[in-house]
Amino acid sequence: MSHAFIDSFIEYLALERSAPENTITAYESDLADFFLWIDESGVTIEGVQGSDLARYTSHCSSKKLKATSIGRRLSTIRQFYRFLLEEGVVDADPTRDLAVPRRGKYLPGVLSHEEVDRLLAAPDIATPLGIRDKAMLELIYATGLRVTELVGLNLTNLNLHVGYLICRGKGDKERLVPMGETAQRWVKEYIDLVRPSLVRSATDVLFCSNRGKAMSRQNFWYMIKRYALAAGILKSISPHSLRHSFATHLLTGGADLRSVQMMLGHADISTTQIYTHVTSTRLKKIHEQYHPRG
Repeated sequence: MSHAFIDSFIEYLALERSAPENTITAYESDLADFFLWIDESGVTIEGVQGSDLARYTSHCSSKKLKATSIGRRLSTIRQFYRFLLEEGVVDADPTRDLAVPRRGKYLPGVLSHEEVDRLLAAPDIATPLGIRDKAMLELIYATGLRVTELVGLNLTNLNLHVGYLICRGKGDKERLVPMGETAQRWVKEYIDLVRPSLVRSATDVLFCSNRGKAMSRQNFWYMIKRYALAAGILKSISPHSLRHSFATHLLTGGADLRSVQMMLGHADISTTQIYTHVTSTRLKKIHEQYHPRG
């Protein structure tokens, strides 16, 4: 009988909701696991209560499933019981008061100070392209720019005398970001010594490819991967890793959250607060490692 319920639900998803095939496959898998648990628990589909769903959630947690996976399963079960309610199979929806685990915010890998130093030292500054790459890496780490903001910079966005740049971020909003002396020096060297030989036509684009066009996000992504490998960094990193490292290193160094929010261009400070979790976790590890009663 249970399998008949699944078949009816899947048919409803396919014919009336026009759900894509991969969604239907995921729902089938989620329900198959739930039905297996029900059979082993001696509960019927029609007799499931909220307390049973709470026990199922604990069962999923005991299997070390991620909150996202548990949340997806419970979402499937909720939709399934709404279907059964509409079909008159059950008289009440047991998922009505079901609490779905909150999804944790995902933060890509943060590099240590030593790893950042190795990455920034990887380009061969004896070559023109090495100087360009060095300038790009130093600038993105010094400013925390998104990769689209970095490759979208124009010469007019820079004020090398004062050491600031203006970038256009999400929502087409402009923000002022300090560059730092090291990044400022390498960007100036790139502009003076390298950029004129790369530019093929009149353009205000700051960072150019060896074909004279604006550097693309993909090219910069491959560049970071290549230099990470050369620097012996084994963890998976991306251009965003330097943005996250920028924010994390500022906070661990004592910067206030509001200032970091402004430099990152976050509209809501709650987005920036994810880094406080990273820094507090790091401090806890340091305490456990070095405190005599840690």
